[in-house]
Amino acid sequence: MGELTGICGALAEPEQALLERIQRGMAITADLSRADLLLVCPRNMDEVVAVAQAQPHSIASIYETSLVNKTLTRVDAPVILSAWHRRRHVRTQRDLIPTGTPIMQDVYPIHGSDGEVIALFSIETSLIQLERHQQRHTSFRRAIEWLQGMCMRGELADAAELSPFGEWDGIVLVDAQRRITYLNGIANNLYRKLGYMDDMRGKRLSSLGTRDDEMVVAALKARRPLEHQVEENQHIWIRKVLPVWPPATMPGRLQQLFSGQTRSGDIGGALILVHDDTEEQRKQQELDVKVTMIQEVHHRVKNNLQTIAALLRMQARRAESEATQHELQEAIARILSVAVIHEFLSLKETQSINIRDVGQRIVSQVRQIVTPGKQISLSVDGPAIHLASQQATACALVVNELIQNAMEHGFETQDQGHIRLTLIDGGDSVRLEVSDNGESLPADFSLDKPTSLGLQIVRTLVEGDLRGRVWLENRDGEVVATVEFERQTAPEHTTNT
Repeated sequence: MGELTGICGALAEPEQALLERIQRGMAITADLSRADLLLVCPRNMDEVVAVAQAQPHSIASIYETSLVNKTLTRVDAPVILSAWHRRRHVRTQRDLIPTGTPIMQDVYPIHGSDGEVIALFSIETSLIQLERHQQRHTSFRRAIEWLQGMCMRGELADAAELSPFGEWDGIVLVDAQRRITYLNGIANNLYRKLGYMDDMRGKRLSSLGTRDDEMVVAALKARRPLEHQVEENQHIWIRKVLPVWPPATMPGRLQQLFSGQTRSGDIGGALILVHDDTEEQRKQQELDVKVTMIQEVHHRVKNNLQTIAALLRMQARRAESEATQHELQEAIARILSVAVIHEFLSLKETQSINIRDVGQRIVSQVRQIVTPGKQISLSVDGPAIHLASQQATACALVVNELIQNAMEHGFETQDQGHIRLTLIDGGDSVRLEVSDNGESLPADFSLDKPTSLGLQIVRTLVEGDLRGRVWLENRDGEVVATVEFERQTAPEHTTNT
């Protein structure tokens, strides 16, 4: 919602807490009302500012963008300002600006403990949805009115813990005696999957062989929403129970709606929201299996690469030529830099890799092969940067080659110094810098004509795989190799529902 004290003025703690409770109940209220909700605070006689907004999951929102923190004027919010000036509920049909969508707008003042209006609550319904709503059973329409009132009084804060309501979720309404008074067509079809073919209206929940009645009893007793997942008839059901009640000041004739026994402020009934999660969970289980298999493949590839590196180490120890040993050590470093990527992919349920962690691992590997007698420190600076696995693999090879190049050419005649890998996150772009305080680049150095295989590999990877650019320069007493490229979107696979 943002800082209410700053947006809504110097609110006392009770008023701020009230608006926060209202905001927490807005999502489920918007879903069941099939309407957009706005909570606004007056700024002056001609302006209000939106502090919270709820757009329904069950239908398309009438708004294309968020209004939160936006200032609304007489042009944008004439009905809201009218309710603010009159200090009472205002209901008006109007065309939404700038789309021209015809809506019915209900605006209610929210009063603080001293009776002053501290905010306004706007319920905005398209005329199409309003027409459909008016065709529903009277008991359901009244329950939605009660629900909206509960939200405005801050009595639905616990509903923020419920999972979102979906377009294909069923709705069942029961009265205080747990008799079914209304269910929509989707709920009717969902219960048919459990074998209930007859008209369920008027039946008690206890007559059904489900856990609905048990859940409703618990929710009514606690006067708070509940959510459970159960498996029935080879289907996985997610049920949410939302108790509803009229305001304590509701006229007695309206309190007879459900059972005829409702006293002022008593529970009026409960909304049961039913979702068949079977297909989604089975798809998730299949995805989990695929992710596990992919992780196992990466684990085996990592092991195979490490085995190859071990074989090359054995070969290097047997080589008589120092040049051969050097070439084999470089090959080992390249193989291990790729193995690092597969190790990360084998441990995580995502195809994105934190290149900072990769850099740390490569630096640790390089520390193990620093020439004896040389005191060269290696470090990694910068934020965590997540890249797609393909880009991360190229980066790992590039970082390895640049560090190896600094070790070989920067400290050929020096025995001490430092090499630093710096990561810079530019949002849509990424920059890597490998700097060292070793020997400077010669005056005639040109990357267009690289003198080492390592720099040839770097240039090929940066320009080909990363589609970026690379350059080396003497800067402030150091040699700095810079790589810059655009970040690719990383496809992610996760087991979270």
